[in-house]
Amino acid sequence: MKKYVCDVCGWVFDEESREELGIPSNVEFADLPEDFVCPVCGVGKDQFSEID
Repeated sequence: MKKYVCDVCGWVFDEESREELGIPSNVEFADLPEDFVCPVCGVGKDQFSEID
């Protein structure tokens, strides 16, 4: 499972955070809507980096 970190605030998007946001577990980060924003600081998907 891939994880992505917000480059601005450090919030991590992973399987657990998807469930908290009401996003189905089969939705990949790349498939999120273009208007998805970090729930902590509000920046867009382009401000996230994949982490190992």
